Amino acid sequence: MTTETGGSRFKRWKKPLTIAFFLLLIVLFTMLARRIDWSEVVQTLSEFKLRTLLIASALTLCSFIVYACFDLIGRTYIRQPLRWKQILPVGIISYAFNLNLSAWVGGIAMRYRLYSRLGVSTGNIAKILGLSLATNWFGYMALAGVVFSSGLVTLPPGWKLSSGALQGVGVLLVLASLGYLAACRFSKKRAWSIRGIEINLPSLRMACLQLALGALNWSLMAAVIFTLLPSKLDYPLVLGVLLISAIAGVVTHIPAGLGVLEAVFIALLQHEASRGSLLAGLIAYRAIYFICPLLIALVMYLGVEAKAKALRVKKTPA
Repeated sequence: MTTETGGSRFKRWKKPLTIAFFLLLIVLFTMLARRIDWSEVVQTLSEFKLRTLLIASALTLCSFIVYACFDLIGRTYIRQPLRWKQILPVGIISYAFNLNLSAWVGGIAMRYRLYSRLGVSTGNIAKILGLSLATNWFGYMALAGVVFSSGLVTLPPGWKLSSGALQGVGVLLVLASLGYLAACRFSKKRAWSIRGIEINLPSLRMACLQLALGALNWSLMAAVIFTLLPSKLDYPLVLGVLLISAIAGVVTHIPAGLGVLEAVFIALLQHEASRGSLLAGLIAYRAIYFICPLLIALVMYLGVEAKAKALRVKKTPA
């Protein structure tokens, strides 16, 4: 009786929630479009060589595919027979929406919407989401730890965090990464239950895969920026600045990190290159890595919605 009541309530609220979700997307798209200076974007892109734009686009495609593979790791923890053809589009769409419209819309709401349309239970969606987030930030933690502790990034005078302190943060991140790997290898307790959702500690092999994919995605993001910035800048330096800007973006909670990424790059690299050349490269990066994928993801999203019933898998308990 309780199950029937819960099911009827869900059916009653399903349509209003779906309508509210689509209205939210329209509002967020409108707000994003109004914040972008489209004439500046077009003019900036026209000043780059076609070869440079193609290389940056190819690296962007690789990055999105790598990020979508995060969800393939989550498939190991659920018992539904999802195929890679079902998972990769969801990962790509979610990533594009996540970058532009916040983690709540892209990383969480969009994944729940698409995976539920494919017949995946709520508990299993939470497992996929959790493993994806863990992969992304574990890769970040390990990569940032190595880059920061190496002293490749020098913070300008006046910053609250000194270069020496940044190296200390890097050492702590490296130790935390090693601690996670050690737990995956030696911990006797392998599972925890949080609000009825079972969380399993991955094997050492799986954790190493998380580290490799997560670090690779952040490295590809930096490679896109590096391609578009002045050639005299070194890649490790660009990577380090990107990793710092990522934390600034999380702290400020600004969708798409509008203005945050640019402010950090200009503050840290203005002694290496002119502000104009830095800003031009970052505008091009935002167009290639954020805006274009979002437009493509919107078309993909409509396609997945249209084919969702045909792609559904049989539900099993979470």
